[in-house]
Amino acid sequence: MESILSQDPQQLRGHLQSILEQARENEQKLQRFQEQEMRLISARTLSELIPSILDQYRRAFGLQTVSLVLYDPDYEIRRILREQTNLLEKERRLIFVNDQLDLHTYLGETPQPYLGAMLPERHQGLFYASNESLRSIAILPLMRQNGLIGSLNLGSHTAERFQEDSASDFLQRLANIVAICLENATNHERLKRVGLTDALTGVNNRRFFDQRLGEEVARSLRAQEPMSCLFMDLDHFKHINDQYGHQIGDQVLRETASLIRDELRNSDVLGRYGGEEFAALLPNTSLASAMEIAERIRQRIASHTFYNNEHTLTASISIGIAEMAANTVPIEIATLANDLLERADFALYEAKKNGRNRVAQSVLPLA
Repeated sequence: MESILSQDPQQLRGHLQSILEQARENEQKLQRFQEQEMRLISARTLSELIPSILDQYRRAFGLQTVSLVLYDPDYEIRRILREQTNLLEKERRLIFVNDQLDLHTYLGETPQPYLGAMLPERHQGLFYASNESLRSIAILPLMRQNGLIGSLNLGSHTAERFQEDSASDFLQRLANIVAICLENATNHERLKRVGLTDALTGVNNRRFFDQRLGEEVARSLRAQEPMSCLFMDLDHFKHINDQYGHQIGDQVLRETASLIRDELRNSDVLGRYGGEEFAALLPNTSLASAMEIAERIRQRIASHTFYNNEHTLTASISIGIAEMAANTVPIEIATLANDLLERADFALYEAKKNGRNRVAQSVLPLA
């Protein structure tokens, strides 16, 4: 204080001006932060929230890049995003890991923020491209009650932007807000799915499947990719219910759904269509590939033993397949969706008629 007072008036005015400018700059930063915070909090879906995190923070704070790494061992977030948007296909700043060890590689055993120089050999995996121009970065762990859920990563051209001895309270608050918003948006999506999930088997219900059918038809047309549909029906299921009771029948349905799901990819859509019927959409899958998948499902169920405290039984399944080819002429989405399902259903009828426990493909042309 004494050294400041000993300055001449001109120096003192300059010093005070510098303090005022810094205060105004900090006030502007706080205002921008509060504005961004409100945008994040108001986002109700992951497809709204994630672009807001990646783009608005970069622009608001003059950063070169912002990336987001999310721990998603069950592919839940990826499935939600795929249902809502094409973000997964185009957004390289959104990175998923299936193992928390991958996150601890960057954040340490006890996750702590990292502020400092960009070290390509250590940090390259956190950023989507060759970011040789990044001079300093901030890696912020995203924590919730259940532990580490990801990291928010900020990159700057300026070496002084993020330094080891920089105050990180502001950045830690930012990371906390992002983590809370991600958790809330994910929980919101889960609540929405409650009405779209079959309570007995845990797979999608018919309402959800029909909704996704139209969406996947539209996506396949845009991408000019083939898509196949499987329509499946447990053979002689009424006999299982009549002989062993509905509790055993329910167990068979649950295990069947699980067996089918095991043979499908995360990008495929499985639904219980009604009773003992299941349907699956296989995006970017030709008829030949769909036949292989269907045959694996058929064999898996035929070789499976369904156990109960008192009973041991086996079951079989019949499967019909139809394909929407990559060169399908675009017409009304609803028409193409209904046609695909009807042709798969007719193929299932043929499989049943020819002896059950078999796979049949549609020989009917597009309507």
